[in-house]
Amino acid sequence: MVDCPDTGITAGKQSPMILPHLPVPPTDRLQGLVSNWKTDIVSGFVVFLIALPLCLGIALASGVPPMAGIISAVVGGIVVSQINGSFVTVNGPAAGLIVVILASVDRLGGGEIGYQATLAATVISGLLLFVMGVFKVGELGDCFPSTVVHGMLAAIGIIITAKQLPFVLGVNVSAKEPLELIAHIPDMLRNINPEIACIGLVSLGILIAHGMIANKIIRRIPAPVIVVVVAILMGNYLDLAHAHNDIIGGHPVFISPKFLVSVPADVFQAITFPNFSQVFTYGFFLSVISITLVQAIESLLSASAVDKLDPYHRHSNLSRDMSAVGLGSALSGLIGGLPLIAEIVRSTANISSGAKTRWSNFFHGVFMLAAVIFCVSYINQIPLAALAALLVFTGCRLASPKVFIEAHEIGKEQLFIFVVTIVATLTTDLLIGVGIGIAAKVIIHLWHGVSPNSLFTAKVISSEKSGTIVVSVLGCALFSNFVSLKHQLLQIEPGKQVLLDLSKTRLIDHTVMERLYEFCEEYSASSRGGGCQIIGLDLHRAASSHPFAARKLVIP
Repeated sequence: MVDCPDTGITAGKQSPMILPHLPVPPTDRLQGLVSNWKTDIVSGFVVFLIALPLCLGIALASGVPPMAGIISAVVGGIVVSQINGSFVTVNGPAAGLIVVILASVDRLGGGEIGYQATLAATVISGLLLFVMGVFKVGELGDCFPSTVVHGMLAAIGIIITAKQLPFVLGVNVSAKEPLELIAHIPDMLRNINPEIACIGLVSLGILIAHGMIANKIIRRIPAPVIVVVVAILMGNYLDLAHAHNDIIGGHPVFISPKFLVSVPADVFQAITFPNFSQVFTYGFFLSVISITLVQAIESLLSASAVDKLDPYHRHSNLSRDMSAVGLGSALSGLIGGLPLIAEIVRSTANISSGAKTRWSNFFHGVFMLAAVIFCVSYINQIPLAALAALLVFTGCRLASPKVFIEAHEIGKEQLFIFVVTIVATLTTDLLIGVGIGIAAKVIIHLWHGVSPNSLFTAKVISSEKSGTIVVSVLGCALFSNFVSLKHQLLQIEPGKQVLLDLSKTRLIDHTVMERLYEFCEEYSASSRGGGCQIIGLDLHRAASSHPFAARKLVIP
């Protein structure tokens, strides 16, 4: 925790908790396996239990066969774990990619044609991501404004929820766009399939209740596991495996195996090869750019967040991690799988289960492969409504009222940018929505008097006196010029006393405030005997009382 005496603000007030130092596990892969295989196998198994239903649900929600999600997780676990730049992250398909994959499949022809063309886009996107990692583009992750990223994720959450609600309720709707689906909710409720909706709503109830239960034994069982077990039992009771008609409430209800997961008994039958015939079309280009953008942003955000949760305080090589995810995605796309992401929920579960090295991710992939080889009959008993409920729950968390409140607490301008990004994404698409959000952020900066020259270059002066390094930022510190400031900060040797002097900084935006507090916490925690403080904020007017609020200099 880093105190800022001139403001009374504690740098870590809103940041992830920095855990105490522990003996670091061996960095050598073989030594790490020999020393920690017992704990890593257990962690890998727990992550597998959580990942299996999520991978199936993400694939189905993306408009591709369920095995596409499994293939992605297997590649992410077995292959990427051995070449990535992180330590306890788990790689596989993620909910954030549902929107772009579903749009890509539709854009490139729909059905099998769209799926195969999207696989080709995944391969090229993966290779592009690999090259970006080689050229250290991972460092640019800090350039994305936090509010726009959160707005993008909230929009994704709304879209996921809207698209999965029909599966939870067991209804068919003709609408495809998220706003149209939201408008059709009254029709969905009128035409509800009671048996399927019962499974979906019970699954949702379990997910909500699990977080409220105090019993330690139940809390240790992952909620998705409970959902799958209960849903399978309900599906068998309702005889979903056999087509039949029921009369419920005076209305005819048709039940058939179409409400269940369908995975081929032979794993090799699920391998599908990409079709590159549309590679020079505009739609294909859009698919590649959309997949690459979401992969890069989510992977960088997740890997950075996992580093803060790692009890051993290891730091990921983000550019190397980007290259590894890219190669894994290319391989996954070549054999019919979804793109990969460093996934935060599974990675958090991995750490909570005691993971120490990359091998936990590897074992998660091995367990996933074993499941589809030996347990297909059980997988095919999982009702789709239960998987949809998992995704609705995820979507609602991404777009909950809490995230709107948090955006407002940071400042009214941040709430405006947040909402603009959401609305633009819902009414257009992901790329345009993010672009409009960034444009809104830049326009607000220009309105505050930021010169165009200051948008991309931060003027930083460093000096050292008696072992204390003073880093002064002149002009403006913005999301778009933070990389130049970050390079200066990363050159500071451990063990120093560092003062970040912002007394002459005309404008500090929310993203930079967040990054600077994170730097202070990480530097103070990782450099024994050293410390970092932010000074000069008493000369600024903050947009709100939030420690990460944007600030403007009021004393010239």
